[in-house]
Order: sequence, then C-alpha cells, then structure tokens
Amino acid sequence: MRAVLIIGAGRSASSLIQYLLNKSEEEQLHLVIADLSLELAQKKTNNHPNATAIALDIFNEKERRAVIEKAAIVISMLPAHLHIEIAKDCLLFKKNLVTASYISDAMQALDVEVKKNNLIFMNEVGLDPGIDHMSAMKVIDEIREKGGKMLLFESFCGGLVAPESDTNLWNYKFTWAPRNVVLAGQGGVAKFIQEGTYKYIPYTSLFRRTEFLEVEGYGKFEAYSNRDSLKYRSIYGLEDILTLYRGTIRRVGFSKAWNMFVQLGMTDDSYVMEDSENMSYRQFMNSFLPYHPTDSVEIKTRLLLKIDQDDIMWDKLLELDLFNDNKIVGLKDATPAHILEKILSDSWTLEPDDKDMIVMYHKFGYELNGKKVQMDSQMVCIGQDQTYTAMAKTVGLPVAMATLLILNGKIKTTGVQIPIHKEVYIPVLKELEQYGIHFKEKPMPYLGYKDM
Repeated sequence: MRAVLIIGAGRSASSLIQYLLNKSEEEQLHLVIADLSLELAQKKTNNHPNATAIALDIFNEKERRAVIEKAAIVISMLPAHLHIEIAKDCLLFKKNLVTASYISDAMQALDVEVKKNNLIFMNEVGLDPGIDHMSAMKVIDEIREKGGKMLLFESFCGGLVAPESDTNLWNYKFTWAPRNVVLAGQGGVAKFIQEGTYKYIPYTSLFRRTEFLEVEGYGKFEAYSNRDSLKYRSIYGLEDILTLYRGTIRRVGFSKAWNMFVQLGMTDDSYVMEDSENMSYRQFMNSFLPYHPTDSVEIKTRLLLKIDQDDIMWDKLLELDLFNDNKIVGLKDATPAHILEKILSDSWTLEPDDKDMIVMYHKFGYELNGKKVQMDSQMVCIGQDQTYTAMAKTVGLPVAMATLLILNGKIKTTGVQIPIHKEVYIPVLKELEQYGIHFKEKPMPYLGYKDM
C-alpha cells in the first residue's frame, strides 16, 4: 500500500479524502489523515480500513518529519502560509507535494532544488486557483493551435449560496473562510488591462466598479476586480494581450451593499478596538459615526451613507441586527474586521441543509483568419450539503486527481509549478466531468472595449 499523507482535515478536505478512499483498493493507497484535532481527522476517515487518523502539531518538527518521511506523497490542505515547512521536509525526504494554494515567494525559491531532486511540487490545483488555470489553458492552447491570436481574456469565479438556500437580502452566505471575504481586495490596488490601457482601482472604489455577467439558467451576477490580473500575462503566455481581467463573482447588489462597510471602516484589520470584548453591536456601529446630541445611531448611519429608510441597502443593514444593543461582540483585542466577521457569521453561516454554489465564467476574445471572435465558457456546481460542499468538491477533487497522476508517474514535469501543462489539465478536466464539473462553451460576438 502507498501511504498518502493528507495534512489538514478541514471542510475543504472532505471530497478529496472521499475520492482517494474510493480509489484506495484499485490504486493500493493507504491514507494517513493528520490534523491538530484527532476527532476531526477520525471523522474524515469514515471508518474506512484504508485510512488512519493521527493527531499532528505541524510546529512539532520531530513529529512532522516522522510522518512525512513515511509517506509516498504529501498533500497539504493547511492555510497557505503554513505550507513552507512541509515543503522543506518534502525536499529533505524527497517526497512529491500537492497543495491548492497560491505559490508563495518562499515556495518558488525552492524550485531549483526541487528540480535537482527530480520532484514535483504541484500548487494552485484547487478551484481558484486551479480549475480556473486548467480550463483557461485548455481553451487558450486550442485557440493557438488553430492559428488564433488572443486579444481578450476575462476570468471570473465566486463561491455563492445555491438558489434554493438563498434566504437573505444579501444573497450571500459564507461558503469558505469568512475572514478572506471580509478582507477581500485589501493589501494593494486592483490592476488590469483593457484594450491596451492599464487600469487601476483603489480599495476604496473597488466595490463600485463592477462588471455584469449573465449565467445561463441562473440569471444575472456582478464581479469586482481581483488584486493583480497583470501577473497572469506571463503565467498564461499572454504577454501581448490587449485585455486581461480577473474578478470575483457575487449576486447583483452585493458589492454596493458591501461598500457601506468599506466606507465606514469596518473591514479594517490594522488596529485593535478598545474594550471590544464588552462592546455591543450597536456600540460597534456607533464607533464609526460622528457625535450628535439628538440623532440616533440609525439616523446618523443613514445620513453618513446617504441612504433612505425605504432603500434596500437600509434593509440589508437591519437584517444583520447591527443596531442591537443587547448583542455583545465578546472578542478580546479585536480589530474592526474581526468584529464584522463575527456579526456576519450570525446571519451568513450555512444551515445544515443549505447548499452552496460555485460559478466560474471565462471570456476568450481572439482573432482568427482576420476575423475577431469571442467564446464564453461557464461552469456551475451545486453542493450536496454542509460537508460535501461545491467548494470542497471543486477544491478537493482536482487536488486528489493531480496527486494520483503524480503518484502514477503520469506527470513528468518537475519543479514548483501550477497546472498549466497538458499532462495535468487534460486528464483532470476530463475526469472532473464525471463528477458534474464541466464547462459549457458558447460562441459570442466580439465586443471588446471601445471606450477606453
């Protein structure tokens, strides 16, 4: 039996583990599921004979190295900043590594040594990053092979709530790390290129500059710009492209409402609020508003944000119970972002029977035989329940499939890499279709961006 070490047994690992367990007999696999919580790891084994749960503190070097040394391959489902020590141990013991996270500078720095040891460190092989890379490169390569020249590439992805579980005015629930949602767009300006002109959107304007998308069978969506779209020119070999834009999908109206929090300063994570532990939700709200001897917190909020009491924006704020003086934050030394996350979790946590939804949308504009054409590609995936979510499925399955391809010697390219080569994306995308993750491609008129 070949030992597959999976470090991290959180929600995103559910579908990954199930897939490998289902393949364990024919592929001769034994899964070692390691997590700080032994109970969580045991739960994910499903009492399968080809799985062992262990408690692992990754900061205990001796323990960590002992389990990595015994593995045939290592999958790290930890938060991105924790991969590097795992990666160094994989290099030490000459083990291949798979993660779903963006390649950090520290990970990239290992590339020469990884290649020297004939190893594969496959990163960004989840959903976004992951399926976005693979589905984009498949079409881009096909366009190039028939002699087309890429003019435009736009890519959008969002983790949302499925229509049947969409029960609040925000048309949104947390399907992934809530903290990432609260901090989205911070830490740098959004950069992209349209018709050869560089565009920049500062964080303060990010949620008021949205694009609209129509997804067949699911209606209208909006998307706000991701931080740095420009880096994908070199990744995808699109150095001469005129338009390149990547964005995050939400239901129409979400961004306008979220912008209220941005303008008030509630998404700030750079300072701690005094006595946050004893602060009420109403006091939290009031702390961002000017003093007035007679106006209530509600009136001050409406005046500052310029919203009328019959505006849907006002109803969205009321729905979150932000003005409740009896609800206590209960978080010590909390930043505004931490407190906002706590408040939103009251309303936006998935219920046991709720389903989530992943929407991915690519636009490819290119010139072929002197004619400009466009093709749009859409993928929608609906989750099963709280455990086997669409997010867990779309992140975990490609990780598991790439792991097996590496284990079976089907991937030959060594080094620190992402899944943009045919040896990875062709088999993974093909197998994902068996699990209902498939793209519908549709020819469209090429519009481009006339007004620059």
